[in-house]
Amino acid sequence: MKRSDLIAVLIFLAIIAAFAFCAPLLEGYTQFNAQHGYITAFLKFALLATFGEMLAARIRCGQYLPAGFGLVPRAVVWGLLGITIQFAFKVFAGGVPPTLEDLGLTHATTELQGELGFTRLLTAFSISVVMNVVYAPVMMTLHKITDLHIQEYQGSMQALVHPIKVRAIMSERIDWKQMWSFVYKKTIPFFWIPAHTISFLLPAAYRTLFAALLGVALGLILTIAVKKR
Repeated sequence: MKRSDLIAVLIFLAIIAAFAFCAPLLEGYTQFNAQHGYITAFLKFALLATFGEMLAARIRCGQYLPAGFGLVPRAVVWGLLGITIQFAFKVFAGGVPPTLEDLGLTHATTELQGELGFTRLLTAFSISVVMNVVYAPVMMTLHKITDLHIQEYQGSMQALVHPIKVRAIMSERIDWKQMWSFVYKKTIPFFWIPAHTISFLLPAAYRTLFAALLGVALGLILTIAVKKR
């Protein structure tokens, strides 16, 4: 283990310990998140999702910040995506349960906040399915476009001020075969739908935090799988 690995592990454990054993800190987070959900969504994804990409880079090429990584541009992009994810969670968690009630699943809205049971589980699963079919492909495509845009500027701050060449990236640089056969066709049904079902079983204050951690986990799993293959 390198010194950088030890530092990363210690920082990660220190953050977990701080929230686990410092009740005022956890209470402060809960209150701030309730009042400023979109700000915390930006911060959670900017920190956690970017850290996940750093871990993936460490596994892939031996460095947390390889040349051209673009720490700040990636953090800004992930933060903005986190805001859209927070928005999507609210929209689909608020809209799918009443629709299920119209279709005959009585008390879906109230059961989502109640005890774990068939109705609550089915409601959470339905929200996850609808969100991942309607919203996830758009978000994944947008993330791929921004990722390639950052690569074009070798991770420099220029990536944040220059317009994204959306049409050129979508027509020339994205491997749509891979996007369909793996990103959409495999990760959505086999990872994101089950994982976000768990997300919607959690209290609303912890859903985006769990979603950010899921991004870290998926990035690590895919990097390890690619490296082994």
